[in-house]
Amino acid sequence: MPDLLHRPIGTRGEVHRITPESAGWRYVGFALHRLRAGDRAAGATGEREAILVIVEGKARIEAAGEDFGTVGDRMDVFERTPPHALYVPRRSDWGAVAETDCTVAVCTAPAHTDRPARRLGPDGVTQATRGKGTNERHIHNIAMEDRDVADSLLVTEVFTPAGHWSSYPSHRHDEDDPERITYLEETYYHRLDPSDGWAVQRVYTDDRRLDETMAVSDGDVVCVPRGHHPCGAPYGFDLYYLNVMAGPRRMWRFIAAPEVAWIMERDAKG
Repeated sequence: MPDLLHRPIGTRGEVHRITPESAGWRYVGFALHRLRAGDRAAGATGEREAILVIVEGKARIEAAGEDFGTVGDRMDVFERTPPHALYVPRRSDWGAVAETDCTVAVCTAPAHTDRPARRLGPDGVTQATRGKGTNERHIHNIAMEDRDVADSLLVTEVFTPAGHWSSYPSHRHDEDDPERITYLEETYYHRLDPSDGWAVQRVYTDDRRLDETMAVSDGDVVCVPRGHHPCGAPYGFDLYYLNVMAGPRRMWRFIAAPEVAWIMERDAKG
């Protein structure tokens, strides 16, 4: 299996490129561009759709022949304001010219229909708090299944306070049985505040044939091909991650790990 933990390649330009081929799976693609003012990034979707998330900074963006003007207003991801984001349909070109230092995430997955290019955020991005106690975290739902804005992609941001856990209780979505569980590949793009900190992500299956525990640094990406995948933020370091999920169905259904299922059941009862 390819490595699950990906460190950024350099500090400027395209610093991540994860494709289905490089990840050893079928659906999710993820790229990240770190641009300085005046830098340009561009791409073509082919038979895939893309959601561009302006993680930080401002850029002038054109997509599918449309000029969207200046996109972005969050200068630091830990401002925790909803992000600007754009949907780019299949068979389309896109380009971004940085107006400030900025970070642009490119989330991709197979497309089956011809949708229009459109803004997805910040308007329309719902905010929620999930979990209890030291499992509490804060969510920006950019393109989850309650929004009919994509064929395959599910995209969300999560802010985990220092000392808390998220993607927890541990759960998996690696089978296609839609009344019970759906198959979704997933990437995590991690950021930390302060940036010299670290967090922990584990990826493991019930039979432990896959059992990896990774110390993630600011800017790392973790691929989750299967299994449970909790994250922990140590005291002193806030954790952000951008999730990209895709599979044969645009549905998020999961099963808790056996050892923590009782926690999920207890918390659901209030």
